[in-house]
Amino acid sequence: MVYFLSFLLLLIGLYCIVTKKNLLKIIIGLVIVEYAVNLFLVLLGYKKGGHAPIINLTVPEWIYVDPLPQALVLTAIVIGLAVLALVVAIAIRIYERYGTFDITQIRKLRG
Repeated sequence: MVYFLSFLLLLIGLYCIVTKKNLLKIIIGLVIVEYAVNLFLVLLGYKKGGHAPIINLTVPEWIYVDPLPQALVLTAIVIGLAVLALVVAIAIRIYERYGTFDITQIRKLRG
């Protein structure tokens, strides 16, 4: 069920990226897709009743949560933040040059 919600979040982000004509809405869709992928990766490593992956020799029967997806998501968050900053900077430059965030008007003003 939770995987379905992650997939639904991904579809909402893709819908924003594909159908919207405003650059800011496209950027928000990109952020939603990044969050959906990060959520999916964290869910892959989750185990119900799992504990932190610190080995305790006194209780060998514990179920441990996989730490690799968590580390990958932390890295992906940092990279996603850098990409977001770059995309917002490009959008600001486009607005300064063309005076609009609408993609259809920007294509007409390309000249």
